[in-house]
Amino acid sequence: MSGVALKGAVKRYGEVQVIHGVDLEIDHGEFCVFVGPSGCGKSTLLRMIAGLEETSGGQISIGGRDVTRIEPAERGVAMVFQTYALYPHMTVAENMGFGLKMNGVPKAEITSKVAEASRILKLDDYLERKPKALSGGQRQRVAIGRAIVRGPEVFLFDEPLSNLDAELRVDMRVEIARLHKEIGATMIYVTHDQVEAMTLADKIVVLRAGHIEQVGTPMQLYKDPDNRFVAGFIGSPSMNFLTGRVTGGAVVVPALGDARITTDVALPADGAEVIVGLRPQALQVVAAADGPLTIDLRERLGGVAYDYLTCASGERLVVETRGDEDIDEGAQVRVSFEPQDAMFFDAATEKRLR
Repeated sequence: MSGVALKGAVKRYGEVQVIHGVDLEIDHGEFCVFVGPSGCGKSTLLRMIAGLEETSGGQISIGGRDVTRIEPAERGVAMVFQTYALYPHMTVAENMGFGLKMNGVPKAEITSKVAEASRILKLDDYLERKPKALSGGQRQRVAIGRAIVRGPEVFLFDEPLSNLDAELRVDMRVEIARLHKEIGATMIYVTHDQVEAMTLADKIVVLRAGHIEQVGTPMQLYKDPDNRFVAGFIGSPSMNFLTGRVTGGAVVVPALGDARITTDVALPADGAEVIVGLRPQALQVVAAADGPLTIDLRERLGGVAYDYLTCASGERLVVETRGDEDIDEGAQVRVSFEPQDAMFFDAATEKRLR
């Protein structure tokens, strides 16, 4: 079984610690995505698993075997990088089989493995081409094929779609998801794009400043975030956050015209400030001449539209609509929502109130 386990994993560069005692278990065959903003440590953690970064403390196991001090080539992993790193003078087939050739694998076996990888990635028509004759998406598929022929226990992807344009990124997301279903291998994927994380992952690991903020399925993190950071990072467009104050056991939101939200959540004492989280999909815009919000901009995307609203307090909201509303930009409006769709966070710690 090719699961991956990290116990107290630490990474230091001199006196600076960038990974802080990470504990994580990734099951055999799972597609796990590390997600977080730039500098959160996600690529460093992936490189530690690969053996490309020395682990300063703790333990890393693959398939139940301690690989913390083992060389990268002996860990049973294959890594796909952001840059394709293909040999320009070699054909697609030669690029895919080069690593096996260097390891002395018989030519017939290399040909067989390259053919199988080519079938999986639909590269049969390109095997005799050189990289310069390929599109960006085709080059990335060749890089993935080079990993497949090695037959690794674990595939590691380090932001593999960052160099592709928007349309190709969507196509390659589909290809990688299909690849995972076909070969059933354990895959760990690093991205800063939460859309990639939500669409690909069985399990998402949200990282910030070298710490794990939360681990769960995409919908667990979307519906039940542990803190403001996770709530704001997962979901597109991002969750709206407004200042509220506890009054009479409810939460009053000045930016929404002193809207009063009743809830079963355990709130702090009266007078305490809390952060109110509202997803754009949970809000509806209602025309009102005396409304406390103004529609600054409407982005129409066909089936949906995004309204960007400004409150009298200066706070801003994004509302997702169906795109057929007839309220003009510049109009005064109110927003409505179901009380159970509101989330509440401690103003000081930013932890979720439950």
